[in-house]
Amino acid sequence: MGRAGCCCRGAERLASPSLVRRFRPLLLLIIALCCGAHLGQCQVATPQCRIQKCTTDFVSLTSHLTPAVDGFHTEFCKALRAYSACTQRTAKSCRGNLVFHSAVLGISDLMSQRNCSRDGPTSSTHPEVVHEPCNYHSRTQHAHAHSHVHAHSHAHGHAHSHSRPVYLFCGLFGDPHLRTFKDSFQTCKVEGAWPLIDNDYLSVQVTNVPVVPGSSATATNKITIIFKPYEGCTDQRVYQAVTDSLPAAFDDGTISSGDPIHTSAGADGATGKVRALWISERSPGRHVELHAGYIGVTVIVRQLGRYLTLAVRIPEELAQAYDATQDLQLCLNGCPSGERIDQAGHLPLPLSPPALGLQLQQLHRPGYASQTQASPYGAMQVFGVDGAKERCREQLEVQDIYFHSCVFDLLTTGDANFTVAAYSAQKDMESLHPHQDRWRIYPRSSAMSTLNSYSPAVRRLAVLLLCALSLALM
Repeated sequence: MGRAGCCCRGAERLASPSLVRRFRPLLLLIIALCCGAHLGQCQVATPQCRIQKCTTDFVSLTSHLTPAVDGFHTEFCKALRAYSACTQRTAKSCRGNLVFHSAVLGISDLMSQRNCSRDGPTSSTHPEVVHEPCNYHSRTQHAHAHSHVHAHSHAHGHAHSHSRPVYLFCGLFGDPHLRTFKDSFQTCKVEGAWPLIDNDYLSVQVTNVPVVPGSSATATNKITIIFKPYEGCTDQRVYQAVTDSLPAAFDDGTISSGDPIHTSAGADGATGKVRALWISERSPGRHVELHAGYIGVTVIVRQLGRYLTLAVRIPEELAQAYDATQDLQLCLNGCPSGERIDQAGHLPLPLSPPALGLQLQQLHRPGYASQTQASPYGAMQVFGVDGAKERCREQLEVQDIYFHSCVFDLLTTGDANFTVAAYSAQKDMESLHPHQDRWRIYPRSSAMSTLNSYSPAVRRLAVLLLCALSLALM
């Protein structure tokens, strides 16, 4: 008998906003919903149909890829071609299988969107594992393969040693708004220097200053990142950014560290070597990315207006490598309760910030006129709630927590640069956050939050209704 199961883990990679907008394919949306709820109610897969194996191989080939890394397009197209070839080999035995047909449609759409040619090299589903000690992905692959071999001779091996690395995301932007490793979204005061991350491999500290006199809101004007020494790969490197100084080098003037050991494929298919730690300047003085390949860490630093934003992706096992003296980490545990501005996830909007109005009156006095006109960041203005929402809607279409943070920042500071900061923070999150089903966070008071709080039974019923609808349309 077949095993009930609608979900191929990782099939949600085939879903994209453009597919949903075009309603093509509807079946693929159902698969993504099934995977998000971890249900097994839609499809019976026979043992002969190997679509789950095809999808598992595809996820294995792409789990370490991120758009921020050079060569992403080439490697992703290789993986798509391998996925397509696998579906062709199992097509006969998968006739009538909902998961299979959804996967085929998704592959075709993704290949078109990314301009992947049908003919070309494919990724091997059993690639030779080359051990590169200063490349985190290679190192964990090697450990995974090694533990897998020994699992056959040691029946009591630990299950977690066989799993692939899990990545975490943390972001800080605006007033400031913090997204923790656990996807808790908080708005905090945290004036002065505070540690975001502090473990055996990496330390990240931010310094926040008041934005408007008389208000508790602050914003980040300094970021210090310490990459700690890793034997055989890199010495300690320190990166420091402050307002109007976003360098493309570490404090010692270097732009990389370690021997060139890791092979990276460019968009044109050419391969080259990158070092264990390097800096990439995406926009001079405005956008810098730091890549620590030896520990699997990516950091994005931006300056937008007068203040800085930060986004970090780090393997969970490294984020947890700390002792009792390092427990004050905002990314790990969030802000102390006394530093929170939001109320258990609800962000109350300021009605009419008097401090901002007084400050603007001062800035428009004759003695301040020349300073205001010379400001490179643009003059501040007082926003009403409707005006703030309209301005934020220009950049942020979905009214999730990033949109509401944007509205809060405009009402609090009158600085329109915070609109771009919220937009960029959202895009950096989408680039680095490993779990697309967790991207959207909605305020507790919104209707979407109520929908997300529905019981598993209600979600299961919704999925079954969609399954019935799709079968009726076939």
